[in-house]
Amino acid sequence: MSRKKFIIIGMVIGSIAGGYAPVLFGADSISASLIGSTIGGLLGIWGAYKLYG
Repeated sequence: MSRKKFIIIGMVIGSIAGGYAPVLFGADSISASLIGSTIGGLLGIWGAYKLYG
C-alpha cells in the first residue's frame, strides 16, 4: 500500500472517531463534532505518517 493511501485511511478513521467522541461525553452540538472530527483527522494523519515511516 502506498504512503498516500495509508495516510488517507488514517485521516478517515481519525475523523470518524473524532467526530463521534463528543457524543460519548454527552455533547450533542454540531460544533463539538466538527472540532472533534478536525482534531481526529489531524491525529489520524500524524499517526499514519508515524506508523508508515
